[in-house]
Amino acid sequence: MSKLYLVPTPIGNLKDMTFRAVEILNEVDLILAEDTRTSGKLLKHFEITTQMQSYHMHNEHKVLNRLIERLKCGETIAMISDAGTPAISDPGFLLTRACVKEGVAIECLPGATAFVPALVNSGLPNDKFVFEGFLPVKKGRQTRLTFLAEETRTIIFYESPHKLLKTLTHFAEYFGEDRQISVSRELTKLYEETVRGSVLEVTQHFENKAPKGEFVLIVAGK
Repeated sequence: MSKLYLVPTPIGNLKDMTFRAVEILNEVDLILAEDTRTSGKLLKHFEITTQMQSYHMHNEHKVLNRLIERLKCGETIAMISDAGTPAISDPGFLLTRACVKEGVAIECLPGATAFVPALVNSGLPNDKFVFEGFLPVKKGRQTRLTFLAEETRTIIFYESPHKLLKTLTHFAEYFGEDRQISVSRELTKLYEETVRGSVLEVTQHFENKAPKGEFVLIVAGK
């Protein structure tokens, strides 16, 4: 029976791969991978030999119709991203939406995603929160930050190491230096670290210690 499986993969520690994820990746006809080189290492580790095809933001429009055809012909396809759950700040939405439109079954496995552990260990309110992912790089950035300055719920952002200090500077400007924040990096990996405090305190920490790894920023609401 045709089905699209959205399969989370570890965000760092390979032991976070679930038994079910390995089982599904072994059983499907095709695995769609954001980066076949990165995913190739994962599949090799778990001795998964299923055919793999590249599927990322630069080709997802081009290959969409062909994938839907394959699914409607009875194939099963699994989608994985480089790390975490597909479609969370990663490719996946377009194909999922097309499957819904065409009546193709979809199943998303539970599993790793970076913002949940970062939110839970932040010490900031997590009963209500908003996920923003990556801020716009240029166009729309100021508008978004101005809007979010009034947000009362906890706010979640993703950021790369080379843009972290710039983003923290903007937080100080739009949210205030005293706003509480928790910054987690390298989650589940050997050098996992979470720094908590005011925007000013956390900025000073990373001015003295060069940012490395992928970051999740948890910002207290207004």
